Amino acid sequence: MIARLRRLAARWTTLVPLLAVVLLVLTWGRDLPVAVVALVTLVLAGAVLAAVHHAEVVAHRVGEPFGSLVLAVAVTIIEVALIVTLMADGGDKSSTLARDTVFAAVMITCNGIVGLCLLVASLRHGTAVFNPEGTGAALATVATLATLSLVLPTFTTSKPGPEFSTVQLTFAALSSLVLYGLFVTTQTVRHRDYFLPITRHGEVITTEEHAEAPTTLTARISLALLGLALVGVVGLAKGVSPTIESGVEAAGLHHAVVGVIIALLVLLPETIAALRSARRDRVQTSLNLALGSAMASIGLTIPAVALASLWLSGPLVLGLGATHMVLLALTVVVASLTVVPGRATPLQGGVHLVLFAAYLELAINP
Repeated sequence: MIARLRRLAARWTTLVPLLAVVLLVLTWGRDLPVAVVALVTLVLAGAVLAAVHHAEVVAHRVGEPFGSLVLAVAVTIIEVALIVTLMADGGDKSSTLARDTVFAAVMITCNGIVGLCLLVASLRHGTAVFNPEGTGAALATVATLATLSLVLPTFTTSKPGPEFSTVQLTFAALSSLVLYGLFVTTQTVRHRDYFLPITRHGEVITTEEHAEAPTTLTARISLALLGLALVGVVGLAKGVSPTIESGVEAAGLHHAVVGVIIALLVLLPETIAALRSARRDRVQTSLNLALGSAMASIGLTIPAVALASLWLSGPLVLGLGATHMVLLALTVVVASLTVVPGRATPLQGGVHLVLFAAYLELAINP
């Protein structure tokens, strides 16, 4: 019976990414009726679950921290492609799209995902334990990237408005790439053990004993299907975005809510994967996913939009407003206090979730 269920799951997680891509091709650039939107939403949810499954297969094969890095980078690359596509289609009204999307990703990952994982792990296992060296390095990189890319443009004077000049934008893009490259090297080569899960006695967990690792061929197939699933997730999210926009406008909500909803959809695979790791008491893996996604979102998005601005018309607004800067500063301070002890209780998880709720509330009522 168990073997039959596994075969069924394997077929399901193979077929859904292919179905998502086919549906994406059939619906791309078209006005969708309500029935088709419902179908797209259903397939979108299936593609998210399939992406999580294949990411875990790849992660089990290559081990941590490479597994969480694969999912974070894969999602972010496709997310960047979506941002550039929407900017090209949107004209002047999309001038804040990159800023809003990146900031939404930072708040969702650093407060939403981190808070949920700490809460789940601490409620299930008493306390959530992780490696403060690796997590602190990741948090410091995220804070630096966010400040250089999203805060400084508000205060620079070379160009009117919360924008970078060409030289400043080039510096921010190169700095983002350099910092992200340094972090990946640290995470995967020089200090890989800082980013591995640890036991409650502080011992590094280098292997998983509960299951045999998949073969290389299986991992490669899962990697390809992971890419298809993520393309389907992001593409179908873009397809239903006009319906989301109409619903937001009909409800009288602020337009920024659209970006939050799409960011939540795109980050669903990482959220589910992180929560599963937290339930297994692998909180370090959850934090690798969360902070790695925030870092990749900034480190890859800013260089991409800087390059795209060479041919895109209209301004590129990157600077945050005062309210969002306060939320970012508070997130960095709270996250630092969470990371230092190397363990967390439900209180820390609750604090991060309250910050995330505050962000969502201010997106609805700015």
